[in-house]
Amino acid sequence: MIGARPHTEWLPPDVARDERGFVLTGAGLRDDRTWPLDRGPLLLETSMPGVFAAGDVRSGSVKRVASAVGEGSVTIQLLHQLFAANALHPRGRPQEPASPIGR
Repeated sequence: MIGARPHTEWLPPDVARDERGFVLTGAGLRDDRTWPLDRGPLLLETSMPGVFAAGDVRSGSVKRVASAVGEGSVTIQLLHQLFAANALHPRGRPQEPASPIGR
């Protein structure tokens, strides 16, 4: 029963939650008028672009350890997509073109 209560009160108010306090992600944000970007949120992305939620804290999650682990690994793939789409390095800097070998 560890995931029965979300413990999300520490999150900033910009992170949308449902009536029980669980974090809204992806398609759960469709009716949320606060999404600031032209693109829709990614699968596990919260109402703060670039911030993701996985596991029991997420609204509509299965509340199982294996599912939480799977969502965490999916989040890594989503971050790589986000970095590639925005030409970002994981530390937030623009990527520099790879220099040819031998230069």
